[in-house]
Amino acid sequence: MESIGIIAEYNPFHNGHLYHLEKIREKYPAAVIVLVMSGNFTERGEVSLLDKWTKAEIALKAGIDLVIELPFPFATQSADFFSYGAITILEKLGVERVIFGSESNSIDDLMLIAKTQLESEDFHHLVKVYSKLGENYPTALSNALYDITGKKITTPNDLLGISYLKTIIENGYHIKAETIKRMDNYHSKELNRLASATAIREALKNNQDIKPYVPAFVYPYLKNNLHFQEDYFLFLKYKVLTEENLDGYHLVEEGIDKKIKKEILLAHSYEDLITRIKSKRYTYNRLQRVLNSILCNFSKEKAKNWREVSYIRILGFNKQGQVYLNSIKKELELPLISKMTKNKDPMLAFEIEASRIYALTMEKEKQIELVEKEYKNQFFRGE
Repeated sequence: MESIGIIAEYNPFHNGHLYHLEKIREKYPAAVIVLVMSGNFTERGEVSLLDKWTKAEIALKAGIDLVIELPFPFATQSADFFSYGAITILEKLGVERVIFGSESNSIDDLMLIAKTQLESEDFHHLVKVYSKLGENYPTALSNALYDITGKKITTPNDLLGISYLKTIIENGYHIKAETIKRMDNYHSKELNRLASATAIREALKNNQDIKPYVPAFVYPYLKNNLHFQEDYFLFLKYKVLTEENLDGYHLVEEGIDKKIKKEILLAHSYEDLITRIKSKRYTYNRLQRVLNSILCNFSKEKAKNWREVSYIRILGFNKQGQVYLNSIKKELELPLISKMTKNKDPMLAFEIEASRIYALTMEKEKQIELVEKEYKNQFFRGE
């Protein structure tokens, strides 16, 4: 059975995502489509607008055949680690190719850059030079790549795609990579037919109507039970003020812990706090991941111990997805989780703890319902 892998957050699912799927179906009409999806927390250190079970349901309605959860320790990290977790899961599932959105739509250019990052000593030397000149890490990477290859890659999907390719090359994986031209601007807050997830989240936060900018079947899901970063600010503030030290949390380095403790007393929102502590060294996205580690109790020790994918967890499938699972499950090297047991993998146990934190902003009944899904509604079955 031909198999295609997708890596996404669907935060939320929008017209650009539907376009991506339609293009895949045009080229590979009979293939099973396997989605590796971040759960309740995302790669930029944000909470997901919709919970993972709702996102899995939407994905199946959109035409995905099998939805697999990307565990928290990978889903909430920078591009290289996010990519390692997602690509590894696809490889372990025997998926033949991963297809991702790309601004440049040039797999050859992206492969050249990936190999340069992995193999060029001059590249690593230049990154150090630019870092010493005061550039943050992403800018230092971009400048060094341009000096060596003459190619400037700064757009988010291309950068993430390079990380996918590095994972494949470095680990000798068999999975092939293809691109589909990305038609929207990932960071733009402008609302149009192919509005980005960023624009849609911003519009929802400001109580704007987003009906024209998402598929019709998605719109009803965006009317209630939405989660915004600001909703968690008081929980974060309590955590920071009641802990003596913050330096045990993942990504919290010397100096930033004291800055957070000082500025959180003055900040009136999540956004204001980040603005107060942001610097060349600590970019906006990095700070979101720092604060997310504190909020979710993600320690340096946990991050150190959980550097390998240790299970594959199903969030949903349809009949074709089930057929695919049955065809590969005897060859799987990792446990396939479809039902919670008392003897949980430590990483999986932490996933449930993170879900409890995610549910804190909901009404009590909804909190209980969401956490119980971790045990009772093991996965959503599509048609």
